[in-house]
Amino acid sequence: MTVSTFAAPDMPPAFPERAAWGTAPSLRAWQQQALEAYFGSDGRQPGPRDFLTVATPGAGKTTFALRLARELLERRIVQAITIVCPTEHLKRQWAEAASRVGIKIDPEFQNAQGKAGKDFDGIAVTYATVAARPPLHRNRTEARKTLVVFDEVHHAGDGLSWGDAVREAFEPATRRLSLSGTPFRTDINPIPFVQYEEGPDGIRRSRADYTYGYGPALADGVVRPVIFMAYAGEMRWRTRAGDEITATLGEPLTQDQTAQAWRAALDPKGDWIQQVIAAADRRLTELRRAIPDAGGLVIATDHETARAYAKMLRAVCGQGATIVLSDDPGASKKIKQFADSEDRWMVAVRMVSEGVDIPRLAVGVYATSTSTPLFFAQAIGRFVRARRRGETASVFLPSVPTLMGHAAEMETERDHVLDRPVREDGLDDDLLAEANRSRDTPDDLGEEFAFETVEASATFDRVLYDGGEFGMQAAPGSAEEEEFLGIPGLLEPDQVSQLLRKRQAQQIANERKRKTGDPREDRTAAEDLHALRKELNGLVGAWSHRTGQPHGVIHNELRRTCGGPPLAEASGKEVRERIAKIRDWAAKRRG
Repeated sequence: MTVSTFAAPDMPPAFPERAAWGTAPSLRAWQQQALEAYFGSDGRQPGPRDFLTVATPGAGKTTFALRLARELLERRIVQAITIVCPTEHLKRQWAEAASRVGIKIDPEFQNAQGKAGKDFDGIAVTYATVAARPPLHRNRTEARKTLVVFDEVHHAGDGLSWGDAVREAFEPATRRLSLSGTPFRTDINPIPFVQYEEGPDGIRRSRADYTYGYGPALADGVVRPVIFMAYAGEMRWRTRAGDEITATLGEPLTQDQTAQAWRAALDPKGDWIQQVIAAADRRLTELRRAIPDAGGLVIATDHETARAYAKMLRAVCGQGATIVLSDDPGASKKIKQFADSEDRWMVAVRMVSEGVDIPRLAVGVYATSTSTPLFFAQAIGRFVRARRRGETASVFLPSVPTLMGHAAEMETERDHVLDRPVREDGLDDDLLAEANRSRDTPDDLGEEFAFETVEASATFDRVLYDGGEFGMQAAPGSAEEEEFLGIPGLLEPDQVSQLLRKRQAQQIANERKRKTGDPREDRTAAEDLHALRKELNGLVGAWSHRTGQPHGVIHNELRRTCGGPPLAEASGKEVRERIAKIRDWAAKRRG
């Protein structure tokens, strides 16, 4: 191994026989900076015992961690490595990556073995494996000077037992490197070995030693831009009492109505998910014109719907889809085979939501009711890894306020927040869990009546990209929808924005002409005003998601600042002023 420190040119390097890695082409700028933050700008520091690196999915956390591990081994600061992962598949992925840089990691280690084989530099285990026998892993850690790498370290705070186990097992470690690629959440469980600082508001927040967010990574060309294709639609379902309820996904609904309508949309018995999957496959076909091996991923809620979606895909594109289920012992093998192939589609239940590396994934369907910022960021992270300049990713999702807020906040960086156990995503997951039960609660007669989707149809709603919203509602298969599905697969980010604005303007003009015969009609016409109000409501939803303020409070503040009547009575000019004002708020907050 040829590894060196970061010695300045006018200083003798600590290891003169090694070539300086500061100029190594395999290191990205952020990885170089993170290593300097660890070892010091001259490369001579031994490094801190604990170090937290937060870097967006696709940025190269694994490369950074293994480069740091190799240096610590070479300096004899550590003698062994333990990598702790969320899943079995990630153990093998880490071991394969480590082997490419000359580090031998055993991904098949079991607690029953007691110790790793002599041929290995270390092991990869899951958090669950550690929690099963913390004393065993403590003994291993004490026996040799050990670097412990915590992949997606927030899992160590998932529950009190896991957190306690990780703390017990790795408290004696010589070095601990914590990694996270997703927004931290708000809860009451501190993550072991993560430092917290109390702010002026009395709330403790995690403190990262190095942060590289999606925004900087996008600007550096390290990750792909994501185009979100949102679909609304009419939903009708029958309750346990036999009542039929109709609601429009994408319009203001109560939380309970949103949860039920969301479930109806994802129900394989309805047309909504079939129409969205068909649209996603058409988008994949367009991308494969420029990216021949581009692949798609449908993220499903459960095993039954995953299999149903796979059948839909076969009917749509004439090819079978790889199905990856959480209880499938061959899941890792299937993921690897799909990653190495040019097959079109994979359908997965959570298995591909975090850390799994399939760089060719370019189209996603978010067909799950999981709504937390953490899971959403993990899922979208599967599509952002850049391979060559100009690639974009497209993710199809329901027009649900929670998801719209998450999509609008792709660049937001979050710390782990303690002391404030409140939800920040705008929708109670308990409602979603209730909505997605296979059967309603038995009634007094002991009979069960399943939630029944009566009708679910999709409507193309809008495109979210780079903080903006584009497009007006259109029917599936219409020319208006095809205008957005047919965006070329290789474009610079600013070209995507320009094309989206152009196509939205054309869609508005076509709608005017269809209704009035005059494409030059004033933009304050009813259809334009409807689109403006919808755009403002979307921005208000995103701002509410970001700040925790109710929608009504935000609308009132916009009225107070900009003047004018309530939104329902506001003119097009007044609505545009409010749109400009809330965009200004968002820009200042990002700045």
